[in-house]
Amino acid sequence: MKNLKYILIFILSLGIFNSCLVEDESDIDANDSGYNLAAFNLGSKTVAGISDGSEYTFYVDLRLVGPTYMDVNNDITVEIGVHESSTAIAGKHFRIDDPTVVLQADQNHLAKFEFTMLTDGIFAPLAEAPVLVLEMLSATGDENVTNTGKLINITLSYQCFSDLAGDYIVEVSINGTPQDPVALYLTDVVTITQTGVGQYRTDQVGHWDQADLGGTPGYTFFDECNNITIPGQNLVDLYSNWVEGSKVGSVTEDGVITTEYTITASSWSAANTYANTYTPVTAK
Repeated sequence: MKNLKYILIFILSLGIFNSCLVEDESDIDANDSGYNLAAFNLGSKTVAGISDGSEYTFYVDLRLVGPTYMDVNNDITVEIGVHESSTAIAGKHFRIDDPTVVLQADQNHLAKFEFTMLTDGIFAPLAEAPVLVLEMLSATGDENVTNTGKLINITLSYQCFSDLAGDYIVEVSINGTPQDPVALYLTDVVTITQTGVGQYRTDQVGHWDQADLGGTPGYTFFDECNNITIPGQNLVDLYSNWVEGSKVGSVTEDGVITTEYTITASSWSAANTYANTYTPVTAK
């Protein structure tokens, strides 16, 4: 009787084990047959334009994602709309000429949605940047593809005209630390290069010999209507030393630029502070 009891328990255990396997297999099958989604590649981005009446064309990347998106052989047509939470105003801040985009199969279902940023009648700087919020209204062309419910928030940054590129004589006042004693004052001739709308790069940073540092010389800063900001960044895009603005700088009518930033390192007990004055070699 004991043997029969154990045999029955063993048979029941196999049945339960097999039932679990069947349930797991069903879940996997269901996942494999789920919808693929036409989606925005990012959830947010910022675009910038100078408020001089110009129009700027920008693009939003689209793609196809999902459990079987690689098996989709049809072109997918998507329609883009403006979500009700958008603070950007059509005809004032932006224009959309064509709300539809085709994700072509022979292009790996990658596409770009185009919109235009308008600046006519906009006087920078604005108290608050308008945000264009886009949503995907529909995706057609394949029964296994639908549109995602996710949005993309696009900040429209309106900039003043900026022309700071050129050669400068820089005067640097340095507040060093005991761990990294440095000269209290130095001068040098540097070149500032424009790398984007209101975005610039110097070819000198800190107190080191730039040739010895390597990497990408200098540091990046932004001119926002004569307010200079320095975002956090690695020293010459190479070292773990952290460079970051410690005070908002300025630009005078004569084109003199002032900035202030700190450089820190894990081995230092405190940061070095660098106050800089850039005087144009040639008057602006």
